[in-house]
Amino acid sequence: MLTPELRFINPTDLYDPAPNGYTHVVIAPAHRTTVYIAGQGGEDKNGNLSDNFVDQLKQAFANLQIALIAAGTEPKHVVKISTFIVDHDELKLEQLTSEVLAIWGEKTPAQTLVPVPRLALDGMLFEVDAIAIVPE
Repeated sequence: MLTPELRFINPTDLYDPAPNGYTHVVIAPAHRTTVYIAGQGGEDKNGNLSDNFVDQLKQAFANLQIALIAAGTEPKHVVKISTFIVDHDELKLEQLTSEVLAIWGEKTPAQTLVPVPRLALDGMLFEVDAIAIVPE
């Protein structure tokens, strides 16, 4: 999903982050409205929360997409995400990376992953927040 308004940069003096599903630097034009999306967890619209990490991961990104659409934007206009994983391990990283690549393809947002001991709700295993721009 190419977005000509955003510039995606992976400096050659840094390691290639593409296999891990993010970009080192994303530049957004100054003349765009910036949208800040609060942390989205894996609960559905009724507040139900699966006890499965992958289910929560997929639901959280679905929730993020709903929030983006409500703000007049979409995933290809996301500049930065922060992800929070309870009991982080390599398998969860692989699952996260797979989901990010499925949503963004080669033009992935900048990303910070933070392993945490717990999140806001009992049983919550994953959370993602985002910064995006509204296109013209």
